[in-house]
Amino acid sequence: MSEEAKVDCTRRRLLMATATAGGAATIMTLVPFVKSMNPSERAKAAGAPVEVDISNIAPGQMATIEWRGKPVWIINRTPEMLASLPKLADKLADPLSERKPDELTPEYARNVHRSIKQQYLVAVGICSHLGCSPTEKFAPGGNSGLPEDWPGGFLCPCHGSTFDLAGRVYKGMPAPDNLEVPPHKYLSDTRLIIGVDSDKA
Repeated sequence: MSEEAKVDCTRRRLLMATATAGGAATIMTLVPFVKSMNPSERAKAAGAPVEVDISNIAPGQMATIEWRGKPVWIINRTPEMLASLPKLADKLADPLSERKPDELTPEYARNVHRSIKQQYLVAVGICSHLGCSPTEKFAPGGNSGLPEDWPGGFLCPCHGSTFDLAGRVYKGMPAPDNLEVPPHKYLSDTRLIIGVDSDKA
């Protein structure tokens, strides 16, 4: 083999080795970049549906869980609490949940109770005014500065907006809309999943 042919062979090997190394380096550089474009496990979990056991929520009590970084209330309403809801229509800004229905109230919750099962209210605990979290004021009557005819519900301490036990805002309040009802469905009598729409409409 001539000296010139040997040089060509060596040059070819060097070119192939350099191309292979360059290709491998490119792939190794791209893998973390492509991975960074996928949502993290934490981000996936933040948007994932949340399953809740509601068997331990006593009548008249509320549990709070987190879904997508928001507090979601689950209230087990007593018969007395439910009985107050139909009587409030003339005092509420949106008694039939007609404002922003697709944003705030799924079709299966567009009723006086704003729920699939009358007993349970599932609502996002964030005021529609400035994003504060209202506090529960379930006891009826004039306590904590509320009117004597207060039937029970929620009070936003920031600017005084009040909501009934279905998360409907009273007239004349800073909050423009009812509390949001998130997508949810019942897996059984004691298990609820938040973040998945019910097939009951």
